[in-house]
Order: sequence, then structure tokens, then C-alpha cells
Amino acid sequence: MHKREKTERLKHNIKYLIKSRGETQLSLCSSSGLTRTTIYNILEGRVVNVQQSTLRKISDFFGVSCSEIETVDFEQREIIESSVSLQGNMNPAAVPIIKESLLFQSLDRRVGELAATHPLTYYFGTACNLIGVLLENEVSGANEPGDLLIIKKGPSSGDREMLVYDKATKRLFITGAPCFDSDAVRVVGEVIEERFNG
Repeated sequence: MHKREKTERLKHNIKYLIKSRGETQLSLCSSSGLTRTTIYNILEGRVVNVQQSTLRKISDFFGVSCSEIETVDFEQREIIESSVSLQGNMNPAAVPIIKESLLFQSLDRRVGELAATHPLTYYFGTACNLIGVLLENEVSGANEPGDLLIIKKGPSSGDREMLVYDKATKRLFITGAPCFDSDAVRVVGEVIEERFNG
């Protein structure tokens, strides 16, 4: 892995471990002896080469190894591990991956039919009627070409963000707004998960 990739992985892992372990940046600093500036700079991506002593303090605090915190995606690993045992050996859902350019013509087809004709990815969690949208254009300034959005097809049942197709611009966008003009836009579905390319 390149230095920048390791730093990105470290940044992602620190954010995830703080949140999932019920910690704060402050508790991490006071227990590990690191300054808030050091942690802030790492999380903001201002440091490319994190010192070994800093890595050791962070990894010791979370009870993981120095090499793991820079190379392993803890969030992904823990999702997989928890879905194996806690749900009584629940199988992951097979999700057909549809390229953005083929999405509009695929929306009226059933997921089972799409799963037989498209490549698959897997979703660990309870959900049905899922498709994966492989982006070919930037969406809403947040997602880039190559990102994969896991979408629950159809109108929203809660307050999640929605992936919507603008008929005029022929582009996708993500919105939290509930009301849509069906002549101007077509709702693809709820954004369940975002998987970033690289």
C-alpha cells in the first residue's frame, strides 16, 4: 500500500473506531497522551507520514496492532464478522450491479431477473429489493465515477437520502427532499450504502 492509502485507511479507521467504541477525540487524546492537534491533523488529512510512536499510541488505545490500523478496514471486517454470527448465520444478499448508463432501462425489471444478467456484489444486512448502481459520472459533488451505491428500489419509507434521475439533464442526483415532480424526475430508491472507489 502507498503512504497516502495507508493514511486514508488510518483516518477512516480512527473515525470508525471512535464512533463504534463510544469514544471521543478527547478521550483518545487524554488516554493516549497525544495532542488534539495531532489527531485533528490526521483526521483532516493534513499528515501524510504518521510517526510510528503516534501510530503505536493510537493502536494501543483501541487494542489493535500498528500494521492493522493502517491496512485493515475494521468497519468492513466487523460488518462481516457480526453478520456471520449475530443474525444466526444469515446469508448476505446478492445485489446486481447496474452501470449508470443502463440504469434507466433496468428500473422496471425485477431484482431477481437483474441478478441473473448482471455482475453481483453482496450486502451484509437486512434489506430486500436492492440494486447496486455503478456510477459513471459525479453525483451531487459527493460521489465519483467508479463509486457503487447500494439502493433499495422504490419510494422512501423513512428519512434516508434518495437517488433520483433527472429526466431533463439525464443525470442522477442525491436528495433528502421528500416531494418530487414525476414528470421531471424518476425516483430510483433509498441510498442504503456507499462504497467508494479506491
